[in-house]
Amino acid sequence: MAKTYFVGGIDTNIGKTVTTGYLAGQWLRDGYNVITQKLVQTGNPHISEDIVQHRSLMGMGLIEDDYQGWTMPQVFSYPASPHLAAKLDGKSLDLDAIAKATHYLEQRYDRVLVEGAGGLLVPLTDDLLTLDYVQQKQWPIILVTTGRLGSINHTLLSLQAIAQRGLTVEAVAYNHIHDHEDERIAQDTLQYLRQYVQQHHPEAQFLEVPVVEL
Repeated sequence: MAKTYFVGGIDTNIGKTVTTGYLAGQWLRDGYNVITQKLVQTGNPHISEDIVQHRSLMGMGLIEDDYQGWTMPQVFSYPASPHLAAKLDGKSLDLDAIAKATHYLEQRYDRVLVEGAGGLLVPLTDDLLTLDYVQQKQWPIILVTTGRLGSINHTLLSLQAIAQRGLTVEAVAYNHIHDHEDERIAQDTLQYLRQYVQQHHPEAQFLEVPVVEL
């Protein structure tokens, strides 16, 4: 059985996709047979653009498991939270299909990186938050943060939500994607979060993800 990790963000547009593809590419170079999956894709009619970006960062194109839908089991056209995007497409989110797809990938790969949609508490359905689903699966979490204003607050709240559910923080990944907006805030955020993670989550790695061209 593969080791499965959930890649979640402190917010939307925080760099989860780049972080997922970047880590997958690193693990490939380290010799692991690794695959990525998008838990739920919104804002696309058919093919998950996030999976396309993952493959580009991994140095490859789409593969057969992508074309068969195993890596993108739920795709909705409207760019909204999954619970709303599904409704607007006249559908319901199929949790069984997601679980079946992840299980299939776990049988074929050493490591599976599952990227979420938006922040940790984004609703998948009216009755189920993303982090509740992750808790059911007991996946360790790679939390993606960045250096824009407000990130310290959002990161600490996300870490508290993870701890309240008894889940493991595998890593906190600082993505440099927003550093250009205010370099002083970004550098302070980076230093503060590194120290905070070392002090309060010593079991977790603190990673830095560079800005990459897609």
